[in-house]
Amino acid sequence: NMLGLSQKAYQYAIDGLVKLKEQGAIINDDLISIVDFTKSSAQKRLYVIDLEHHQLLFNTYVAHGQNSGKEFANRFSNAPESFQSSLGFYVTSGTYIGKNGYSMNLTGLERGINDKAESRAIVMHGAPYVNESYIRSQGYIGRSWGCPAVPEKLNRPIIETIKDGSCLFLYSNNNFYLSHSRILNS
Repeated sequence: NMLGLSQKAYQYAIDGLVKLKEQGAIINDDLISIVDFTKSSAQKRLYVIDLEHHQLLFNTYVAHGQNSGKEFANRFSNAPESFQSSLGFYVTSGTYIGKNGYSMNLTGLERGINDKAESRAIVMHGAPYVNESYIRSQGYIGRSWGCPAVPEKLNRPIIETIKDGSCLFLYSNNNFYLSHSRILNS
């Protein structure tokens, strides 16, 4: 048990990773990053796992989109301007310095589910609203425009670890996603 990571989320992530590796979509399968949206944003729900050495490298907070819900993310969309998170499998890409500092591009691998991530500018970045003082004051962290934003102290070490071709999986026990994901159902 990886500090409360749902067994289901882990199993789906590994199944998908194996298929994506076979398809050549993932270059680096030594690790996997999982966001478990079944958890409250007041919980550490991003898990970066070194599969080769069976080690949890990072476990921290991660934001969901403003229109996905308050404390819990339960509405998801691939649509531009939706300000919602998109579930499913992504491959990490290159990095850049943007208005949110050091950031990493993400490519959504699921047609109709998260494949508009790049045109929506869904990236991983650090954010001042992803911190424990927010949780203490309001019971949950701040929300993004759909990006999986992480604490400012950790965005660089996390991005340096997972950039350039590893798998990121955003999970929820969402019926639409679980029944429509071609990766999980192939």
